Amino acid sequence: MAVSPHSFPPRKRRPSAAAFVSPKLSAPILLQSLLSLSQEISSTKPLKFLLHRYSISMIRKSLLLEIILHDLLRRLPIPSLSPSASLCLEEMYIVLQRIKTLLEDCSNGSNIWLLTQNQSIANNFHELTLDLSTLLDIFPVKDAGLTEDVEELFYLLRNQTSESSVFLDPRDEALRFRVLKMIDRIKDEIVPDYSELLEIFTMIDIRDSSSCREEIENLEDEIQNQTDEKSRSDVVALIGLVRYAKCVLYGASTTAEYGFQRKDSISDLPVPADFRCPISLDLMQDPVVVATGHTYDRAAITFWIESGHNTCPKTGQTLAHTNLIPNRALKNLIAMWCRQERIPFDITESSKERVNDVTLNKAALEAMRMTATFLVNKLATSVDSSVNDVVYELRVLAKTDPGSRGYIAQAGALPLLVRYLNSNNPILQVNAVTTVLNLSIFESNKSLIMETDGALIGVIEVLRSGATWEAKGNAAATIFSLSSIHSYRRRLGRKTRVIRGLLDLAKDGPVSSKRDALVTILTLAGDRETVGRLVEGGVMETVSYLMNSLPEEAVTILEVVVRKGGFVAIASGFYLIKKLGVVLREGSDRARESAAAALVTMCRQGGSEMVTELASMAGIERVIWELMGSGTMRGRRKAASLLRILRRWAAGLDGNGGAGGDSMTVTSSRIGGESTTFVSSSRGAIVHS
Repeated sequence: MAVSPHSFPPRKRRPSAAAFVSPKLSAPILLQSLLSLSQEISSTKPLKFLLHRYSISMIRKSLLLEIILHDLLRRLPIPSLSPSASLCLEEMYIVLQRIKTLLEDCSNGSNIWLLTQNQSIANNFHELTLDLSTLLDIFPVKDAGLTEDVEELFYLLRNQTSESSVFLDPRDEALRFRVLKMIDRIKDEIVPDYSELLEIFTMIDIRDSSSCREEIENLEDEIQNQTDEKSRSDVVALIGLVRYAKCVLYGASTTAEYGFQRKDSISDLPVPADFRCPISLDLMQDPVVVATGHTYDRAAITFWIESGHNTCPKTGQTLAHTNLIPNRALKNLIAMWCRQERIPFDITESSKERVNDVTLNKAALEAMRMTATFLVNKLATSVDSSVNDVVYELRVLAKTDPGSRGYIAQAGALPLLVRYLNSNNPILQVNAVTTVLNLSIFESNKSLIMETDGALIGVIEVLRSGATWEAKGNAAATIFSLSSIHSYRRRLGRKTRVIRGLLDLAKDGPVSSKRDALVTILTLAGDRETVGRLVEGGVMETVSYLMNSLPEEAVTILEVVVRKGGFVAIASGFYLIKKLGVVLREGSDRARESAAAALVTMCRQGGSEMVTELASMAGIERVIWELMGSGTMRGRRKAASLLRILRRWAAGLDGNGGAGGDSMTVTSSRIGGESTTFVSSSRGAIVHS
């Protein structure tokens, strides 16, 4: 799989001055390295507006230095450099590295942040110029053997570097003052003047939606470079201003710019099971360990906890605490695998710090509120041709700026979005339901969605008959988000259309949508009443269908259903026992663990017929022994329990195979061409087709 080099961007965090150390190189190699550095600096494009004079000055000085270094290289190795000359050149190497880094920072970073830091960066340029001047002063030029013309250039360069004061362009300073004043007005809840906002953004070369998006990304990266909370908070305020300006001045971006389309390239690869998150089932980017010792992707487990859960998704155990411990060893293994497979992977120490990791100041909060209010008001007055652009922008805002979810809902977005859940435009429908999904993550918005006329019904209709699989998958994810509240989970589980829609999506949808549906089914199965409806709706048939393609997910759901669903669920899963035995033999560690747990429940509570069916599988005892020796800790415990059940059954103990359950008789026949299983027990009779 070919991957663009841009898929592996360089680390954004800039190196500190201490990162540059004096190189211990021979004279020719040191001079060649200095020459290469000076050539890189002299070929850099000058800054467009801010600090333009400093960048031009540094580039010109590098051109002169390049000529001097060429002449020095010409005369080596006879005579060799003196110790004092070598020391000067080694220190010059460090200074040039710092100059190069500073120019790159200014060229590739945020324009508006550069403006607000104008004085500080000008000081940096001036200090580096003085450092270079000091080195040129002490360099033994008379002993270097330079030609007469080059020696004159050396003295010219030395004079140019001896600047006595910092230069600040009055126009840059005036513009900086205007931006800071606008931030202060936003703090006071004063909406920025449109014409002034446009003028400022034009002057700092942010002229369209795409450049605003790039500016926001640069500001988010800049957060990593700030070590104190105030500076980080100031960056967030600027992000709020740029995001507001983007909506007011330039409108919506294109879908391609934000890249919300699902990435299926990784799902086409055989990702090792241990590298997949048990919740999202996707490749983990930032694996963390919870209190029970299980590992999840940080984003998925954080969403799980923030949605109101206090249990481990894998085991159901209550979490003693919600601290997330980075699993660095696993992350390194994933990074190595990704490099081998040419899959983009962020290998930084921790996930990229986003805006929600920083304490938001008043300006940032007010900018969020103004942006949300502007978009919702625009949606209320938009005509058909522009509705999709506004809905899409709300979708973007609710996804990329968590703090704005509450403001969007408070501004009255939900009743407006309901109109477009049944839109004939597939793209508009996807954008509308995805916006509702993003809003539902905010806790207080869940009740608004449940209570807003038509909102829940609209989401369910998209789940059942949405125009695209993406729309159906995001509708399922919305139901998952809402079901984090127990009363809503029960209410959703009582709706036949929800059950039917999720099961159909899990069976017929693409892999990404299947997983959305399966995670939601697993959450709804936490309620016993809902489990009965799932069984009636055909969850066992769905699980059976998915056992080959998505065994981990299918078996995990089956484990929960038989544990929560009682005798009816166990009886309906009788015909899956041999499939569970196959998973026990061939599945991943996690799939085998869930299969063993499901079989223990079925054999204990289902009676001797269940044990007989399992025991009839050739070599099943050897498979269980293997799991006891090589499975997960929980898998080994369940395997040991399963082996005891089989041994007691073989010994003829308890009349029910030692399973401690009700007696049950299972017979099969064909009715009208269909295979039918009759299960009779002391609790009654069940017919499963």
